[in-house]
Amino acid sequence: MSGRAHLAVILARGLGTRMRRDHDETELDAAQQAAAKHGRKAMMPVAGGRPFLDYILSSLADAGLTQVCLVVAPDHEAMRDHFARHPTHRVTLDYAVQPEPTGTADAVLAAEAWTAGRDFIVLNGDNLYPVDALRALADLDEPGLVAFDRDTLIRDGNIAPERIQTFALLDVGPDGLLRQLVEKPDEAEFARLGGGSRGVSMNVWRFDRAIFQACRDVGVSSRGERELPQAVALAVSRGMRCRVLPIAAGVLDLSGRGDVGEVSHRLAGVEPST
Repeated sequence: MSGRAHLAVILARGLGTRMRRDHDETELDAAQQAAAKHGRKAMMPVAGGRPFLDYILSSLADAGLTQVCLVVAPDHEAMRDHFARHPTHRVTLDYAVQPEPTGTADAVLAAEAWTAGRDFIVLNGDNLYPVDALRALADLDEPGLVAFDRDTLIRDGNIAPERIQTFALLDVGPDGLLRQLVEKPDEAEFARLGGGSRGVSMNVWRFDRAIFQACRDVGVSSRGERELPQAVALAVSRGMRCRVLPIAAGVLDLSGRGDVGEVSHRLAGVEPST
């Protein structure tokens, strides 16, 4: 048993392809347009002008995850400058550079040395997860992931039903352990797995050191990337236990420009404390 996790790795390296290619800028101010142009989703100003990343860090602190590693691109001066001007007090920040955007499995590998063999949480830099979900993972004491209830995601988050149907579904055994991840299921698989009734993955995980070998060994996906869900599937096939935590809660998603207005509206009046 590993005990409670206190480390979190935020995957903030992505290219922000959807944010870049969406040309609807009518609802964005100048600072938001600049962030969108460069695909800097984590640094997108929302609500009162604070970057989305500040809200993520505040939620991690509330969940007791106080040591944070940001996986970033070599060019991440904007992020460093922000935290030089606005130092964090509730979390400590470190950086791990992922030289090329070669996938989320490679992004996790970039943080391997930083974890120093300790258990850690991994989360996306463009999703704001509920504190209860983060705390449950931190308390889990073994590898696992959160299975979000599909209907609650639609009702309480900002993700349209047609987008959720493209997310990975989870095949969970009667013992509550993950058996299989089904990425972008077709209609037959969607029906076989209960249409998301068994939970939807939103890419928030708890890992131990076993995940790193799977991240090294996983093949390249059809998108030309080494992806974390496939690495998890490989690790499970090799015997890694992965506990599934069902949670009915919403997630705020900042994938594209069209999400900025709704996310800002949902966070209005919320003051992040980092």
